[in-house]
Amino acid sequence: MPPRRAPSVVLLVVLLLLAASACSGSADDGERPGDTVRFASYDFSENEILAAVYAESARQAGLPVSLHPGAGTREVVEPALEQGVVDVVVDYLGTAVRFVDPSGAAGTSTPEQLHATLSALLAPRGVTVLAAAAAEDQNGFAVSRAFATEHGVSRLSELEPLAPGLAFGGPPECPERPLCLPGLREVYGLRFGSVVNMPSRAATVEALVAGSIQVGLLETTDARLGGGGAPVVLLADDRALQPHENVVPLVRTAALERWGDRLADALDAVSARLTTADLSGLNRAVEVEGLTPRAAAARWWDGS
Repeated sequence: MPPRRAPSVVLLVVLLLLAASACSGSADDGERPGDTVRFASYDFSENEILAAVYAESARQAGLPVSLHPGAGTREVVEPALEQGVVDVVVDYLGTAVRFVDPSGAAGTSTPEQLHATLSALLAPRGVTVLAAAAAEDQNGFAVSRAFATEHGVSRLSELEPLAPGLAFGGPPECPERPLCLPGLREVYGLRFGSVVNMPSRAATVEALVAGSIQVGLLETTDARLGGGGAPVVLLADDRALQPHENVVPLVRTAALERWGDRLADALDAVSARLTTADLSGLNRAVEVEGLTPRAAAARWWDGS
């Protein structure tokens, strides 16, 4: 399958945004973008946190770093990585494989198989897949605790008879993503009565609690989940729609060649230590405690 390419106008916008951020001082340490290791994140909170964690390790290794949070969706950022607009993107194994080659994910059921497949797909495109972390975050589908109690549901498969009368809430790209609404239809037979675009995961939780939607997409490490008092609960993925989603850094091979082992070693150091519990804690630090992603990353490093 030929490499995916973003339209040239989209990449031009990304380039202009990166240049503008550097001119406005958001490129760390006063470095020009061409003189830094450019970390970009997808446009949701957890990925911004992960980019900050991995960038902090590179910074502590003495590398010049620029951090560009919320650069866009995967459809924009991954092609920008391939084309050298950015140098490092922190991704998730299963989703990355399906994005790069949506027709070729069969037989990649373990993290090791996913990693090998992703490496083989991206190497010809000038991208190196470094070691994956134990930390994992999958798409999850949540309902309010009150809804789960009223309808006696704890598994996704139990929603099938209810779905036509329910409203689903998720990000705007959810209707096109195979691990979101298309997967729910194919694997679980879920056809919701309506679909509502949600601007954020926090808004999704608020809508679930208010009852304006009944089912919503939340990552499994979302800070608002867990504990008996949580207002929303995840439904079990009892037919295994979601693949393994270990956190994994994708790096421009040219950047590894330029910065040597210091860059690879710094990023591998994060992956060797980052656990799913750590990821949940980082999300909580930002989403509940109000820390910035960079502050949460620095605290994680100080305490690890």
